[in-house]
Amino acid sequence: MTESNKNIFYFLLFLAMLSWGASWVNVKVLSSYINEFETMFLRFFITAITMIPIILVLKKSFKIDLKSLGLVIVTSIVFICYMKYFFLGTKYGTASLGGAFVTTLIPINTFLILALFGEKKITKKDAFALFIGAIGVLTMLNIWSFKTDEIFLIQNLYFILASIFWPIITILSSKSTKISPIVFTFYLYIATSILNIIFFVDISKIDYQNFDEIFYINLFVLTIIASTFANTIYFLGIEKLGAREVSSFIFFVPFAAIILSAFFLKEKITPSIIIGTILTIIAVQILNNIKIRRKKKIEQRD
Repeated sequence: MTESNKNIFYFLLFLAMLSWGASWVNVKVLSSYINEFETMFLRFFITAITMIPIILVLKKSFKIDLKSLGLVIVTSIVFICYMKYFFLGTKYGTASLGGAFVTTLIPINTFLILALFGEKKITKKDAFALFIGAIGVLTMLNIWSFKTDEIFLIQNLYFILASIFWPIITILSSKSTKISPIVFTFYLYIATSILNIIFFVDISKIDYQNFDEIFYINLFVLTIIASTFANTIYFLGIEKLGAREVSSFIFFVPFAAIILSAFFLKEKITPSIIIGTILTIIAVQILNNIKIRRKKKIEQRD
């Protein structure tokens, strides 16, 4: 890939991360129109449909083996749990805290779960990073105010649960190695939509007449931009640039959520959210050995 093409891809990755941050704002707005299960169904059914031409253009096979299909079904159940708490936390709390708290805590929880099952070994460096991460999380929850009514809020519990369920999704998804990640995600969205239709959503009872321009704009951004576009760019980025390089862009997500929540929702951004976010990002960077700046190799000629 040429340098100019890389720069274009970097810009697209930045837009993808921006849209992921915006999804917290979108869900906050949509929560005043529909419930968590209706949001899930509309989001993932529309996204799955729009992913079909992309998968065809990328020449990926829709073929899925039995093991991957089983993983899709199990992962979709966990995915529904994640989305439920993601939605409820954002509805009753703030999009800025959710976007910062959950997105930074997920990689830390992923590391801890893998360490718990013996797939990761905690070194002194890791222990130091986890300590910084813990301070960051506690700071975001404003625990240093020592006000129980501000710390033990139900939305904080929802955010914590969401940050635990997503690593499980990541680990389950990684077990499917015979199909493309983007195809696995397509089937995950299909399965999630079907489960919602069977158990949680009555399409005929959705209040369509209550939908206005604001609803459709936020649904469009959440489905086409934050899901179809962002996921496609992310998966292509991993293929073209590598997982380690693309992972550094994830750090844009919490700050995008904070800035966009302040701009569109007029949410108050407290110092504790900013400081806590920075601390947890530092922890994630240390845990995953992520280098934000790449050192250019200088070739010396004799």
